[in-house]
Amino acid sequence: MAQLSDFTAILADWETRQPGAVAISFGPSHWTWAEWADRVRRNAAAQRAEGLVPGDRIAVLDMNHPSCLELTLACAQVGTANAVVNFRLAPPEIVYVINDAKARLLFVGPEFAGAVERIRAQLPTVERIIRVGGADDEYEAWLAAQPPDASVHRAAPDDCFVQLYTSGTTGFPKGVMLTHRGMLAHSRNFAFGQDYGPGARVQVAMPLFHVGGTSYSLLAISTGAHVLMMRTPDPAAVLQMLEAERITHTFLVPALLAAMNQVPGATERDFSALRALCYGASPMPLPVMRASLKLFPGVMQQVYGMTEQSGVVSVLGPAEHEDASAVHRLVSAGKPMQGVEIEIRDPGTGEAVPTGRPGEIWVRSDQVMGGYWGKPDATAATITPDGWMRSGDGGHMDADGYVYVTDRIKDMIISGGENIYPAEIERVLAEHPAIQDVAVIGVPDERWGEVPKAVVVARPGSAVDPAQLLDYCREHLASFKCPKSVDVVAELPRNPTGKVLKRKLRQPYWEGRDRQVV
Repeated sequence: MAQLSDFTAILADWETRQPGAVAISFGPSHWTWAEWADRVRRNAAAQRAEGLVPGDRIAVLDMNHPSCLELTLACAQVGTANAVVNFRLAPPEIVYVINDAKARLLFVGPEFAGAVERIRAQLPTVERIIRVGGADDEYEAWLAAQPPDASVHRAAPDDCFVQLYTSGTTGFPKGVMLTHRGMLAHSRNFAFGQDYGPGARVQVAMPLFHVGGTSYSLLAISTGAHVLMMRTPDPAAVLQMLEAERITHTFLVPALLAAMNQVPGATERDFSALRALCYGASPMPLPVMRASLKLFPGVMQQVYGMTEQSGVVSVLGPAEHEDASAVHRLVSAGKPMQGVEIEIRDPGTGEAVPTGRPGEIWVRSDQVMGGYWGKPDATAATITPDGWMRSGDGGHMDADGYVYVTDRIKDMIISGGENIYPAEIERVLAEHPAIQDVAVIGVPDERWGEVPKAVVVARPGSAVDPAQLLDYCREHLASFKCPKSVDVVAELPRNPTGKVLKRKLRQPYWEGRDRQVV
């Protein structure tokens, strides 16, 4: 990987070294490094023509499309930042993210144009909406109207150029500011000892609003690999691309792997070109693990990470997946990557705990975010003065240095690779007239790893209809955040200070399981 200080220099370096090689493919479309660099420079010129200056934000609301990466790389050149919006959010949540980012330009895919029209009046900072793709595409004309602009904003290592939103314990998403230093460190650390680079064919199937989409794409770009992007991760289409395009590297989530294993004829395909299949972001049920190891032998890599660390911080490699003498390690998150320190600390005191003892996972690396956009107090509560980041995940480390993620200090639920904070759901349910008290917990699910369950107390004189309550949630929340079931109880268990004892609520559902989260 080129040892350069920002992503504008990375792009220019690969343009010089392999101008005619294909940089990115999307369906039938392909762009060489020289062609793609030209498009990024036109994008930078177009941003400047709109009056954008360093520190400004744009936003993208779209399924996967090369324009999102072009915008991110152009932001790196101009000094702006691309806030990529989770298109699965409900309209009020989308409004919140765009307004929180103070986005001046909004790029919208055809599937979301109608929704944006309905919320347009609620987006005061958005000066212009540009449609991307489809019959009403405006993006290509927006690019073509400007000559390439090669001038580069001199980026500091800690300048943010891409902003991904992660849900927060307050019930509102937080903008994670990802920097040149952090993203380049992640690319360098993750690629170390692996054969990414020119000649590698990297499938990008995960959505770009997720760190597993954008960070993985930037890893491929950093190493000069060929990115083959999918608009959506359809299981059959993922398998088809893996075989037909001779994919060498990919990142998938367990829920998608579970569906891929069910595709007729999957075991008859030729995946011999595959060198690394990374998976993570949610629990992997052992039946899915066993089936996937048969379908993709010798290439499975479990990764554990977080948006605030620009992606991956630990890896369980292929050899460890195949080691029959250490099957227990299949439920570990592997060992810290090069350039990453992981310690288990007491969540109350911050002191290191003995080997094998549970605590909170703390991480220190150059990959760390620049902070939460506009939330200095939340940043200070997450990152210590000496650079350690509190993950909010609980676990332990064994004597061989393997990390086991066994519970969460925070109450986050990871379902099908999506981070869900109960506070977001509880905030909605608390407004229902029949609800007196509510707690949301994660319970096991064979397909998604875990799913939200609402445990509610009825208001005196009211009756709770679980089906009606679930319909109410669907009206106010993205579908993946909605509880899948409702339990009605007389009261919620609380400690003497009044805090709900969610561990006690979860316990009956997780009994007998070695692992609660990954």
